Amino acid sequence: MVSDLAHKCGMAGLRPVGARRVYRSLSGGINPGDRRHMATREHEKRRSGHPLVMADTQKPGRPGSEHHPGDVDRERGVGPDKQVEERAPDRPTELPRRSWTAVLRGTLKEFKDDELADRAAALTYYGVLALFPALLVLVSLLGIAGESATQQVLENLRKLTPGSARDVISDAVEQLQGNSGVGSFMAVVGLAVAVWSASGYVAAFIRISNVVYEMPEGRPVWKILPLRLALTVTLMVLACASALIVVFSGGLARQVGTALGIGGPALTLWSIAKWPVLVLLVTVMIAVLYWAAPNAKGRGFRWVTPGSFLALVIWMLASAGFAFYVANFASYNKTYGALAGVIVFLVWLWITNLAMLLGLEFDAEMVRRRAIAGGLPEDEEPYVEPRDTRAWSEGDRRRVER
Repeated sequence: MVSDLAHKCGMAGLRPVGARRVYRSLSGGINPGDRRHMATREHEKRRSGHPLVMADTQKPGRPGSEHHPGDVDRERGVGPDKQVEERAPDRPTELPRRSWTAVLRGTLKEFKDDELADRAAALTYYGVLALFPALLVLVSLLGIAGESATQQVLENLRKLTPGSARDVISDAVEQLQGNSGVGSFMAVVGLAVAVWSASGYVAAFIRISNVVYEMPEGRPVWKILPLRLALTVTLMVLACASALIVVFSGGLARQVGTALGIGGPALTLWSIAKWPVLVLLVTVMIAVLYWAAPNAKGRGFRWVTPGSFLALVIWMLASAGFAFYVANFASYNKTYGALAGVIVFLVWLWITNLAMLLGLEFDAEMVRRRAIAGGLPEDEEPYVEPRDTRAWSEGDRRRVER
């Protein structure tokens, strides 16, 4: 049943239903409107002397040879050309004002067309599988700082999670804390399990990000698997750093301040400044995921993107609104009984993934509008250059060729 849900939500191949042009024909065919458009483009290329490279006349070869598929993609020009890149704005603030309106409209439209609400449900499934092994690692690491450190994290988690969902996390952490006597051994085993389990979430996010950018996955397995694990480890390290920022307050901060000779004013300043630092760190985590996941070549890594900041703001507002709804209006206890806490927790995770995917879609629309501002026609697809094309099938190449 779970595998059927994951398949329906796009986990098996994740071929987008509502993509603009890249996947318009699942069989690789071309509808009449697209055929007329391509014929016009070919006629213009002949008049301008632009060399035409036809897929049927190319023979596959070894990398670096005359007929290597990657070379064909470069000749054919997958994605915007160099002139578009040179003319495109370098910063989001340089976009025309009308482009921002188009970004908002396009984000909402593509969010619906790409069926991201269903895909967020699939991510919720992978998130549940990844969450509890990750909590095991977190509890093992925080155990080094003492039981009070874990309790400090729990108190802050209770403030963030809505209703009875906080009981699900609190009970899990307390149970893991009671079974963490093995110490370092538990940390090592938990880390290995958590990395592999959490990498399932990252792998699903990679597939969904390719749907959002309307770009087939072209990275071979020997490249995508290390990326998946490295991205998972990076996110877990940043998550542990976020937890340590939360822990380093109150009595622990005073003890460290006394040992280092730091006075009360500095600790008071840290108690205020740690929250903006925590927000920035979480935004960077989202930006790392947005940058590394899709098979789309961007303009380099940015510590904070408009989409990552938007995702964090929407998540905070949505979490607060959902917590208020659960506390005052919802009747989950009457409907689900003992399972109410689990249901509330799952809904909250789904809302979290909705915010993540909405921010990803917003960044993709920003990239599209940037290319349009650089001279790319609005109906031109793809609007971004792929990172790799070696794993593309012939059907993928036909659908993205220009």
